[in-house]
Amino acid sequence: DSRFTEAGLFPVGVRRLELAGLEASVWYPALEPSPEPVSYSYALLVFGADSPTAIAEHAGRAGLDADVDPTGGPYPLVVLSHGYAITPSSYGWLAEHLASHGMVVVAPHHSEVLDPRLLWRSTIARPHDIDRVVDSIPVWEDAAGFPGSFVATDRTAVVGHSYGGYTALAAAGARLHMNGFDSRCAPPETPDGLEFLCDALVPYIDDLASEAGLESVPSGLWPAQGSTSVDAVVSLAGDAAMFGESGLAEADVPLLVVGGTADTDSPFEWGSQFAYDQASSERKVEVRFDGAGHFVYTGECSSVRRIVKLMPFGFCADAGWNRADAHAEIKNRITAFLHAELVGDATAAADLTDPSDDPRVRIRSKGYADNE
Repeated sequence: DSRFTEAGLFPVGVRRLELAGLEASVWYPALEPSPEPVSYSYALLVFGADSPTAIAEHAGRAGLDADVDPTGGPYPLVVLSHGYAITPSSYGWLAEHLASHGMVVVAPHHSEVLDPRLLWRSTIARPHDIDRVVDSIPVWEDAAGFPGSFVATDRTAVVGHSYGGYTALAAAGARLHMNGFDSRCAPPETPDGLEFLCDALVPYIDDLASEAGLESVPSGLWPAQGSTSVDAVVSLAGDAAMFGESGLAEADVPLLVVGGTADTDSPFEWGSQFAYDQASSERKVEVRFDGAGHFVYTGECSSVRRIVKLMPFGFCADAGWNRADAHAEIKNRITAFLHAELVGDATAAADLTDPSDDPRVRIRSKGYADNE
């Protein structure tokens, strides 16, 4: 096992704040463990519901409002972008792990509900949410009573799952190419697995352009939808097809993509693999989980609510994968990647690109220890 698989040396605190009009959870290095750690719900906000619907719950170890540890700061900033309509607490397991390794993790709650007819709005809103969060950090530090320069905004990464992966790729510089996407979606040539994304975006291309402040749909690449300068991005089963080859070529920061070959929501070929192959990043890594589906990145499913049986999606159906084993592999790779890129840990790249003990995990890389 890598040194990044286990929790780091820092106790972890968590606070719930409002950042630039967005609700957010913030995990950070704390002075001491809390005697009453928080618990997390793996939940989503369904259209028509007043509050998120919990799918499962699991215990955390972060202390609510614990005192910060300023001794190791300023700490790198990680903005964690959740999956479409899934709550940030669903990724508490990952946020806690990164904070224990000396990072401040901010997870904004993107304002959206589980309704495919509204996905197009998130395409424009989410990259701007990242801008708002990063720009608000100095104000948040002061309002929360944190020491000045606690967060190193000059060392920033965006980590996202599903449409959060789209958000991360946009932060990396990828630009929409909707005319090309529209052509790819034209029946009967629509590639298998892209039907959902095509149905959710193509009918609303004019609305997308209007929301982005454009007078018409550009024939080529769209303007960048965010302005935040980031140093690294991680896309977990991220949607990438709407960028096309030319739009993904605009992504040029260090990139880690993770995806499963049994993913039917964001197919590996058109998500993780597509982003890795087309991004211009000088340093990039692809982690391939053979047989893994789309939701293996979300919260633990050890305590599952009965409502899961009534839902048509496989929120806790990981086929042959044990979710805890998958989480251990994911924690290892992401933490090593962020230590290499944000902390300057010269030895972390070895943990990032080393072969896994699990033969179902395969690695491709460029710029670290090339093994293409």
